[in-house]
Amino acid sequence: MGTTLRRLRLESGVSLRDLARRLGVSSAYLSRVEHGLDAAPTPERLEAIASELGLPASLLLEVGHRVSPFVERYLEHEPQAAPLFLEIAARGLGAEELAEVQRYVARRFPKRAALEDGAGAHRLSPLLDTERVVLALHCDALEDAYQIASARLAALPRMPDASVLAEAFRAREEEVGAGVGAGVGVLCAAVAGAQPRAALVLLAPPLATDAPDAEPLSVLVLLVAPTRSRETLLRVAHVARLAARGMASALRDVAHPDEARQRVATLELVA
Repeated sequence: MGTTLRRLRLESGVSLRDLARRLGVSSAYLSRVEHGLDAAPTPERLEAIASELGLPASLLLEVGHRVSPFVERYLEHEPQAAPLFLEIAARGLGAEELAEVQRYVARRFPKRAALEDGAGAHRLSPLLDTERVVLALHCDALEDAYQIASARLAALPRMPDASVLAEAFRAREEEVGAGVGAGVGVLCAAVAGAQPRAALVLLAPPLATDAPDAEPLSVLVLLVAPTRSRETLLRVAHVARLAARGMASALRDVAHPDEARQRVATLELVA
């Protein structure tokens, strides 16, 4: 949680001291939270942090407490749904089985409530393609990963040169770092004229970083956008949500790029 908070704060361009002042807490306390030395903030404080960073409160609450407020409210309203969740867990349904269940539900009950944070608009899977999924990359530095991803992204129509994209990723890594926690990293290159697209790199072995949670990176998401905006922040926050849901574990043993893309899509089913 601390790694995620730190990254989203940096992505928002808010200093540690400024955020602490706005929240009415000490910067020392906030630093301890970001480095995992203090417990995750209370729901009330997470809501305040989300407000200051311009994020949906439900997103930070989910990352911090692992359960979507949307799901919590639904279970309060329909408690008989809980046994169904237990049945799914008892059967140990995996990604393919869950995707099958989701297809049935979508076909049988097409009407779907909109989630309050609009997470569906920031999904990663629609921006991916098998050509932009790199598996089992061995590299000595993160720069190797985003150079390869830049070459894949630059092959798309109306995209800047690979060198321009790689430099934008490098600059962003220097500014805010890559990690969002739980073994997942994300970088967003804002380059004029670029189309909103993504690349996914799975690192093997994981790469050590200076993220506060000290978790080596095994998944790197590379996002491209024409400008840096709130949309960019929300996409980064969505990747943080996926990380909290176990993205690194879900992608650990994939054998084909399309399998990786499908697993990301499955992970996003309840987003």
